[in-house]
Amino acid sequence: MLFQRRSLREQFEQQAEKVFPSVLGTALRLTRSREEAEDLAQEAMVRAFEAYERFDGANFKAWLLRIVTNLYINRYRQRQRAPQLGSLDDDHVAEPSGDEAETPERLVFDELVGAEIEEALSRVPEDFRMAVMLSDIEGLTYQEIADATGVPIGTVRSRLARGRAQLRKHLADYAVRSGYIREDER
Repeated sequence: MLFQRRSLREQFEQQAEKVFPSVLGTALRLTRSREEAEDLAQEAMVRAFEAYERFDGANFKAWLLRIVTNLYINRYRQRQRAPQLGSLDDDHVAEPSGDEAETPERLVFDELVGAEIEEALSRVPEDFRMAVMLSDIEGLTYQEIADATGVPIGTVRSRLARGRAQLRKHLADYAVRSGYIREDER
């Protein structure tokens, strides 16, 4: 039993190590906050490890991204229902922090997805953005996205089409501003 448990842990660690950059990248794109992304990715890894014995072995990356996506959706829904609490004293307190643009996670993230693409992607509504990220950045199939987000495949296709169209529009604006194309070439 102990040998089997150690073997499962080693298998999980090997697979998790390979896909962790995708997990963290997806969490960063979903939360748009390094700290929240790290918390989300860590919680997803813990939950995945706890459920690893029940994993069917089909696609570890898709399974883990589904856990990240579901955790994010649950947190988002929970925040929407919870009353907004805060202190007036906290409004003017500056927390000490380093330059976020220089963090290792941010440097990796910027290499994976350029700043302009990241900006354009952040302007796409959340449901569409999630579908585009899971498909075009993480490489999931329509079925895997449907499973991860809990919507039918037709909805995934629709969200992808609409999300890509909005992303294309935002990137066209950037291309014109940067001189890559002329206004009449749109």
